[in-house]
Amino acid sequence: MSVESLFTPVRVGAVSLSHRIVMPPLTRMRSRQPGDVPQPMNAQYYAQRATRGGLIIAEATDVSEQARGYPGAPGIYSAEQVQGWRLVTDAVHAKGGVIFLQVWHTGRISHSSMQPGGVLPVAPSAVAAAGMHMTRTFEPVAFETPRALREDEIPGIVDDFRRAAINAREAGFDGIEIHSANGYLIDQFLQTGTNRREDRYGGSIGNRARLLLEVVDAVSAAWSADRVGVRLSPWGRFNDMSDENPGALFDHVTTELGRRGLAYLHLVEPRADQNSDTNALDPEAPDASSRFKKSFGGTIIAAGGFTRETAPQAIAEGKADLVAFGRLFVANPDLVERLRRGAPLNRYDRPTFYGGDARGYIDYPALADA
Repeated sequence: MSVESLFTPVRVGAVSLSHRIVMPPLTRMRSRQPGDVPQPMNAQYYAQRATRGGLIIAEATDVSEQARGYPGAPGIYSAEQVQGWRLVTDAVHAKGGVIFLQVWHTGRISHSSMQPGGVLPVAPSAVAAAGMHMTRTFEPVAFETPRALREDEIPGIVDDFRRAAINAREAGFDGIEIHSANGYLIDQFLQTGTNRREDRYGGSIGNRARLLLEVVDAVSAAWSADRVGVRLSPWGRFNDMSDENPGALFDHVTTELGRRGLAYLHLVEPRADQNSDTNALDPEAPDASSRFKKSFGGTIIAAGGFTRETAPQAIAEGKADLVAFGRLFVANPDLVERLRRGAPLNRYDRPTFYGGDARGYIDYPALADA
């Protein structure tokens, strides 16, 4: 199929875009230490991938010290971090690009070595994730059993997201994306595999969705709903996630989000394998974008295993309004132009994805250099 549908204008909340190719949030763990501060190398990385009228969603960013879960991930809670992010937004805007900031709290996907005072990470319930994580110094370690949040602590976490929105606006971002996907704190509250609470944040679907909606409402009040997006991963299993009735859960959540006039809903398709180098897809997985586009009723960004052939088709068929390409953007700073021309794509180098220096970060060749 022709790529023409990718290169038509689209309105996303308060911003107008010239094409429908999105760079999604990609954790790279290269902030300046100590302090988790964005630095000039990060600005260069984003500027390389910026296009006039194109949307970049910057990598998942901690809303507080407690939110930290990965060494080298940036924050948005200190004045120094805000100044560091200003380098990034200025660089993207100089290229004519649009940039939102994804904000998160990692919840149980953390380790005590990254927590203030070395305490346990927090979660809706004291349920450990299966598998291995890492310490502050990148050492492999089994996930710890988190501490269940007290109900009186939850308003403080909502306020951390509100302050993150204020700081993101000060740092020059055009909007903000709330990370409620992939097994991090808000997703942990949504799903029964991680939420065993018996208070107003647990049990029914409405109760489990309460934290997400409180965060969305607080962030929208602090900025503007048409500059707020939300990312969800229905049926996703990443970070040992599960729910007893995911269809009903996400039908409710997307309907509630659709009532709030948000800029967009960003959906991670469950068919995609994040750890595969072959873009292996599960043909039996549900089509999240098709299912939830109607219940949300607004702009949909779809992510997960798209190619230059399938992305235009998804837009032409009305399944999504924009398509995000993750690993391809890592390896191709000029991905938009390569898709436009049908040019060959660079291969990505997985060992350099997380942490490190300029190698595998800002040294991938553009077409003019290849």
